[in-house]
Amino acid sequence: MSVQEQHTAGPPARASLINDPKARGLFYQILLVSGLVALGYFIVTNTLANLERQNIASGWDFLNTTAGFGIIQALASYSETSSYGQALFVGFLNTLLVAVIGIFFATIIGFVVGVARLSNNWVISRLAYCYIELLRNIPLLLQIFFWYFAVLRAVPGKREKWSLFDLFHLNIAGLRGPKPIFAAGSEFIGYALIIGIIATVFVARWAHKRQEATGQQFPTFWTGVGLILGLPILTFFLSGMPISLDYPVFLDTGPKLQRGFQLGTGFNVIPEFLALTTALALYTASFIAEIVRAGIQAVSHGQTEAAHALGIRPGPTLRLVVIPQAMRVIIPPLTSQYLNLTKNSSLAVAIAFPDLVSVGGTVLNQTGQAIEIIAIWMIVYLSLSLITSAFMNWYNQRMALVER
Repeated sequence: MSVQEQHTAGPPARASLINDPKARGLFYQILLVSGLVALGYFIVTNTLANLERQNIASGWDFLNTTAGFGIIQALASYSETSSYGQALFVGFLNTLLVAVIGIFFATIIGFVVGVARLSNNWVISRLAYCYIELLRNIPLLLQIFFWYFAVLRAVPGKREKWSLFDLFHLNIAGLRGPKPIFAAGSEFIGYALIIGIIATVFVARWAHKRQEATGQQFPTFWTGVGLILGLPILTFFLSGMPISLDYPVFLDTGPKLQRGFQLGTGFNVIPEFLALTTALALYTASFIAEIVRAGIQAVSHGQTEAAHALGIRPGPTLRLVVIPQAMRVIIPPLTSQYLNLTKNSSLAVAIAFPDLVSVGGTVLNQTGQAIEIIAIWMIVYLSLSLITSAFMNWYNQRMALVER
């Protein structure tokens, strides 16, 4: 072909849309979204038709209707005349309480058992191994039943008790102890606690920068203890001791029906809460222990040898050298265990603990609002999971290695 013919020739023919990867990808995406929209429309219309055929009104007006049932543990104001919405809120608070306390104790027990699993002491290592293998291989529901029906049902009856230091008492009705009574001026103790926590954070940051600059350590832990505990205690005495204790009153004489702990005295932790929290914490701790063990073993042994060569004792080596590096391996799977514990708390319905699922089931049975109740369950647990994941991801980024 001559040069003139090459200049006069038209542009090359465009490829067919069928053979264009971008066009094909866009087509399949539109097809998938259209299918999902059609499926959603079918589900919604079919659900509304079924509800109308069964004369079930959809909507959220039922939340303002009087509940008419009691709840054995309420962290917020509640009575049988309260609304369904308030009942669900109380159930949500109970779920949140179980999740927070369960995560707290599961983390502590898991870290202790995980470190013990690597102990040079054969007895301690074997005990930790047996704990892990025993608890993580027994279904959680059976463990809840064990603590509720086998352990807490074997304690004394309502008219008897087991006591610890004459402060805490246990019987079949629950764990009782002194309840704090807050008088005028007690709010200043709370302010002192908040100030102590904030001051501890600033001291820890300053000590970290100081150590990086000079290599000198600062007693951050004991300083934090002094600020967080010392300031509220000092404020307590300076404000005239506005907090008193209401001790539980136990009658072991008189008419038999009046014996036992008197209502309105001290605090009472119901056995359902004790059994659920204990089972969740111990079960989840067995998985956390293995995560901690794997994280510690992921740290190069040369780090430990280098620390020992510098004269650092085994305890500070584990706390200052090994654990901070292991946390980068521990945090991601640890997040999953926190999420599992929160969702596993829904097994509370098996022992009649009034969590969100148990209270919601009662509301569902009385109102028939299945769609709305299930939607509330899904939204609450999804929100708790996303909040937990966001916090742990933020903490994981803080612990990540910073490249220079």
